[in-house]
Amino acid sequence: MSARLKEVPAYRRMKSADLDHVLEIEHTVYPFPWTRGNFHDSLVAGYRCWIMECGGVPVGYSIMAVAAGEAHLLNLSIAESWQRRGLGRDLLRFAMRLALENGARRMLLEVRPSNVAARALYQAAGFRQIGRRRGYYPAEDGREDALVMELALQ
Repeated sequence: MSARLKEVPAYRRMKSADLDHVLEIEHTVYPFPWTRGNFHDSLVAGYRCWIMECGGVPVGYSIMAVAAGEAHLLNLSIAESWQRRGLGRDLLRFAMRLALENGARRMLLEVRPSNVAARALYQAAGFRQIGRRRGYYPAEDGREDALVMELALQ
């Protein structure tokens, strides 16, 4: 059973000053986390980088590139202690709205086959698998494939 939130999440653009907190979350939720450089480069490139806050505390973030009518969701993460409260679903819906507002008609993403919770989140939102990238992710015993998923935005 998931806990109920007392506050409605708020969203704001990510800033360089957020990177320490973002990296703290990133390192607790992924065995092979993004680096500070990955996040910094995303900010500099003008990607849609957003922080989700509850009660003024950053609890999640998303990174998305939008171009040529497509949105590519590069990272969507919720702090481990805030998971299983519907925040991932809320952050994904926010990213989908943002993509539409920025002219995207479809959203693409990659997800590890072993990330069962993320796959369930994306499938529940209507994403469907359209491909597989062999050896895309680093893994403990070599490399892991990525499932490529797509959602038509409306």
